[in-house]
Amino acid sequence: METREVIIDIIDHLRPFLINDGGDIEFVKYENNIVYIKMMGACSNCHMLDLTLKEGIEAAIKSEVPEVKEVININ
Repeated sequence: METREVIIDIIDHLRPFLINDGGDIEFVKYENNIVYIKMMGACSNCHMLDLTLKEGIEAAIKSEVPEVKEVININ
């Protein structure tokens, strides 16, 4: 499986948890070992966004795809 597909699969696995909280996540691109995502709905302006992004989404992706340097939320 291609790296991009693995990342999308991980995001798809996490999506239901975000939807339960009124949010959502969209994969934008994978470039230069950086994953670009877009947080939507309640997640886009949640006070826990940084924690969710770094300790949740980024940690999950890095555990499966160690070459990922960072996950960045774009608005």
